[in-house]
Amino acid sequence: MKVAIAGASGRMGRTLIEAVLRSPDLDLSAALDVIASGCIGKDAGELVGIPCGVKVATDAALAAASDCLIDFSRPEGTLAHLEACAAAGIPMVIGTTGFNAEQRSLISDAARRIAIVFAPNMAIGVNAAFKLAEVAARILGDAYDVEIIEAHHRHKVDAPSGTALKLGEVVAQALGRELKDCAVYGRAGLTGERDARTIAIHAIRGGDIVGDHTVMFAGAGERVEITVRSQSRLTYALGALRACRYLKDRPAGLYDMHDVLGLR
Repeated sequence: MKVAIAGASGRMGRTLIEAVLRSPDLDLSAALDVIASGCIGKDAGELVGIPCGVKVATDAALAAASDCLIDFSRPEGTLAHLEACAAAGIPMVIGTTGFNAEQRSLISDAARRIAIVFAPNMAIGVNAAFKLAEVAARILGDAYDVEIIEAHHRHKVDAPSGTALKLGEVVAQALGRELKDCAVYGRAGLTGERDARTIAIHAIRGGDIVGDHTVMFAGAGERVEITVRSQSRLTYALGALRACRYLKDRPAGLYDMHDVLGLR
């Protein structure tokens, strides 16, 4: 498979490039980035110490020769790549977070023309945690208070993380609630007694934390905690490559990692 990578000079972009270059069944076909990255025209492989002859470029049309584009950049950049891929019929794996409702709608519209895997977190272990949280919520029910804590590096620009929000959505759905109606984001001041139906989400930012997520079900006399800690961005990259392979010959549609991993 020929794979294009967006956000080539970023932390995830470099990890994805290395993962592709080390995968015998994949070829790096294009590496995209913005002019401000300072990497335009450089060998994408040299960014990770594996020269490959593919130059970093800004033109999303270069992805037209690819079987899939993987994008972990920013919402605005992803949507520009989405438009180019939809026009060229190129499948996409979207790991970008921070989209608003209108932007998510644009992704859903594009999925009528191309196959897209869109997930807040591509890591296999994190997606296992989604499933475990769903099962725990169904078993424990309304008798347990739900708190979600996430931690990321100091450079992450959105909060809470897309993964934390997804965990909240999974738990809320299992409990017959809507996250938008019951979510509480952090606490300060005289908050009063806890509403038993709320799902609280807390964000921590600091240092070089790759990504930690915990769902706590606090009941009378016990706590059940589901925690996943990502120690390397490689976990996200390997999941994204698995999603990329899943899209080969897949019809147009909007898929997620539950589809990729057979968790439906």
